[in-house]
Amino acid sequence: MAGRVGAFLKNAWAKEPVITVACGIGLGAILLPLVSPYTKYTVLMNKAMPYNYPVPVRDDGNMPDIPSHPADPQGCHLEWLKNL
Repeated sequence: MAGRVGAFLKNAWAKEPVITVACGIGLGAILLPLVSPYTKYTVLMNKAMPYNYPVPVRDDGNMPDIPSHPADPQGCHLEWLKNL
């Protein structure tokens, strides 16, 4: 079997090297994600990320630590960075 594959590749390379390389690159593009270690971590990150994010809570007057609007500035400001 390996001899037949080798003979086919040798014959294909002798007749059409550009098409042989293009097919090799295409085959590599299909097989690379299956054997890549990054695929495992990508799947784990996608499982950990929620599809729906929580809606920000609006202030009803009894929550001093929550801004009344999601776009309101909150938290420590970077004035020290501007003064450097």
